[in-house]
This record gives sequence, structure tokens and C-alpha cells, in this order.
Amino acid sequence: MKRVLVLAVVFIMLLSVDVASANWKIGILTGTVTQNEEEYRMAEQMQAEFGADRIIIATYPDRFMQEQETTISNMLEMAADPDVKAIVMVQAVPGAAAAVDRVREFRPDILIVLGSPQEDPMVVASKGDIVLNTDDIGRGPQIAEQAYAMGAKVLVHYSFPRHMSVETLAKRRELMKAKAEELGMLFVDEDAPDPTSDAGVAGTQMFISEDVPRKIAQYGPETAVFGTNCAMQEPLIAQTIANGGIFPVQCCPSPYHALPAALGVEVPEDKKGNLDWILEAINGKVVEKGAAGKVATWPVPVNMMFMQAGTYYAVEWINGNITSKNDKAALVRIMEGIAGRSVNLTEYPDTDNYYLYLSDHVVFQ
Repeated sequence: MKRVLVLAVVFIMLLSVDVASANWKIGILTGTVTQNEEEYRMAEQMQAEFGADRIIIATYPDRFMQEQETTISNMLEMAADPDVKAIVMVQAVPGAAAAVDRVREFRPDILIVLGSPQEDPMVVASKGDIVLNTDDIGRGPQIAEQAYAMGAKVLVHYSFPRHMSVETLAKRRELMKAKAEELGMLFVDEDAPDPTSDAGVAGTQMFISEDVPRKIAQYGPETAVFGTNCAMQEPLIAQTIANGGIFPVQCCPSPYHALPAALGVEVPEDKKGNLDWILEAINGKVVEKGAAGKVATWPVPVNMMFMQAGTYYAVEWINGNITSKNDKAALVRIMEGIAGRSVNLTEYPDTDNYYLYLSDHVVFQ
């Protein structure tokens, strides 16, 4: 019996070696360094991990709205290589749906993963095998819960009318407020200058720099702040830390978003895209400034997560470890392995392959 088992194990290993040694490639289509450096660095990381003979990288143009034909051509060029078994596109900018249609005409076998799509959800869901996007509305209650878990009794929400006219942002705020009040927190709305107005980014940042200390002085150190605009984040973080408040997460959760600049973390060239290094560097600065336990973010930038998870999923699918082009349980397993913490995926209404993503937070302490 033991001999049979040993032979079976050897046979499985030989099969695995045969599959792994077969010719296969994965194409990663992403933005340029000038569009989003984090995503491109992750593509390079995937190439370094699996080899340049396995991972090929192409970019869509910076002016992707005006040059959609280039995006389509670049995906078609990847699919024309018979060794390419999967394509991972992050971000799935306008032109992605048309590109997938063209690829499906002659390569229906290819696994296609689309991250952060910017076209109609139902259209994109019908094109990709797996589609990944942030659960922006679901973040509403999550942000309130995170602030509460960090000791907040007050949650200040900074925004402006233009953002509050956006349906998803308005709904997120509504759910954030409801959850905050359910948890017994005071929810405070505060209008800030719109960075696209005459005040500009400088005006928005000056207001945040002046108002955060006022709010923490008024409500006390158990005050958490959240802003809907990227330009707000650096002064929000800096002033919250300086005045002893709570910063639960950025508008776009990522260790790279505003945290290094607000904390004075210089990222050397050889550390760009190195998540372990940046998390450790941020943690050190937060502790040094006396804000341990009062600053949090998501552990992996969303688009880096989508690219890495999509690539890992593709490798497992190519090697036969995943047998379906759409295996939610396997996807959650892979994403939780990357994040090192719990991940939540929910299906977009009326789809079974368009996943809305929420990550647990990392609290620096």
C-alpha cells in the first residue's frame, strides 16, 4: 500500500513538472509609470517572480480616452502569441471591453481578468472572466466601523457639493453616517473648498490644515477624520497626527497614498513597489510621532492587489490547480494570502463574476 502511495505521489509530481514546464505566458496590460507607478511596479514584480519568458508587459497610452485603438491593438498583440494563456488588465480603462471582444473572436480560450474597470459594469461583466473593483459603497459602513474600533467617538466627513453630487460618494456618506450613529458616534459634515474651484488645491489643503486642529480641539482626541478628495489626504494625515486625532483610512486606501509625504518617508528607487518596506517605514514614523494605534490604511493598494491576485490566479489556472475560469473561493484564498488578512468579495448585482472588494485594515502601532 505504501509503495502504491509513493508511486502515486511521484506520478502527480511528474505531471506537475510537465504542466509547469509547458510553454505558457501571461500578458499584463497596465498603465505607464507616469499614469500610475504602483501598478507598473507590480507588473515588474510579477515578471521578476515568474520570469520574463512567462510574464510579458504592455501598457495602454496615457491619453487612453483619445487612443482606445492603441489599447485594443496592444491587447490583440498579446493574444496573437499562442503561448499567452491569460491576460490581466489593470486598470481596465475605456477600450477594454472592445479589446476583449476582438480577442474572443480568435482566442476564446484565454482567461481574462479585468481590474478597476471604467466602463459600464454589466458590459464589463459580460467580457471578462473575472472582474475586480473596489466596493466603494460598502466602504461607507466599513470606515465608520474602523474609526470606532480605533477609539473614535466623533467622525468628521470632509467633502464638497461636487463630490456629494456623485451617486456612489453620496451613498457611501449616507451609509457611513448611519453606521456611525448606530455605533453611538457623532457624525459631523464639513464642507471644504473644491480643489477644482478658484481656491484650487492650495485652498483646499490650507482649509484642511486649519480646520482639523479646530475640530480636534472642539471634540477631543477621540475624533476621526475622513476626506473624499485625494488632495486633502496629506494635510489630513499630518494635522490629525500633530493634534492627536484618529485617521482611519484615506479616500483611496493604500500605504503609498499621502502617508509617505505626510510622514516624511523618502522612498529610495530600489524600494519603490516594495510593500513590506513601505509598511515598516510608515509604522516607524507613526510610532515615532506618538500616533501608534491612531493611523490605518489597507495593506495593499487596490490596483496592485488586483494585478497580483489576477496573475496568481492565472498561474494556478494554467497549471490546473484551479479548474474554473471563475472560482470565487480560490480568488478569496489568493487575495487573503497576499493581504495577510481577511478579504471580502461580493458580487455586483445580477452578475456572478464581477467582484466588489473590501480589505481589512492595517493599523500602525
